[in-house]
Amino acid sequence: MIPSPEFPGSVPRHVALIMDGNGRWATARGLRRLEGHRAGLEKVSEVVLGMAEAGVEFVTLFSFSTENWKRPRDEVAGILKLLAEALERTAGELDDRNVSIRHLGRLDRLALPLRQGVERVVTRTAANTGAVASFAFDYGGRAEIVEAARRVVTDKIDAHSIDETVFGKYLHTSGLPDVDLLVRTGGEKRLSNFLLWQSAYAELYFTDTLWPDFGREEASKALAEYAKRQRRFGGL
Repeated sequence: MIPSPEFPGSVPRHVALIMDGNGRWATARGLRRLEGHRAGLEKVSEVVLGMAEAGVEFVTLFSFSTENWKRPRDEVAGILKLLAEALERTAGELDDRNVSIRHLGRLDRLALPLRQGVERVVTRTAANTGAVASFAFDYGGRAEIVEAARRVVTDKIDAHSIDETVFGKYLHTSGLPDVDLLVRTGGEKRLSNFLLWQSAYAELYFTDTLWPDFGREEASKALAEYAKRQRRFGGL
């Protein structure tokens, strides 16, 4: 991987982003919360492509958690409608730039047309050879680990042969490298059940910037901060 000339230091191979603050962004502007989610979706391609241009190979975005189903029914319905509307447009923008798309999480709780739409864009972009953009939708870190454990048991894997590599193949992120940099927008400083296994050694970057305001400039700040940090593994 050729380091970005803008960031001559270390460039993270895998960046994960928790897209937080859509509702607060809208409320601060006297808008409905749903308008914040709309504005947030419009930022996705910009951030993914900006990361890819800087040399990031894998970008994973946390867009809807398993816990988000507990939000008000009309808000959830609105988010799903917006996703369906933005899916083809976003996929087209990323496909045009040779980005492949993956889905992490459950699909069975989505309405059939939306589920088919997700499957369609994943298949459509599978042969692309540029960056990989993974969208964690109806995803939860603990649920992912429990599901992986169940599959290990179902496959009757010998207990003595189970190690981190074997277990990792049963996660939604099988085939993806561990997270190097985890970014959370919106001012909160927690992981919120996102990529718990994969972020064990990730550098954490928190910003008060709300997701709809997080564009290329803010992404550049996160990458520049990562480049300053000295990565250590296996000890303090």
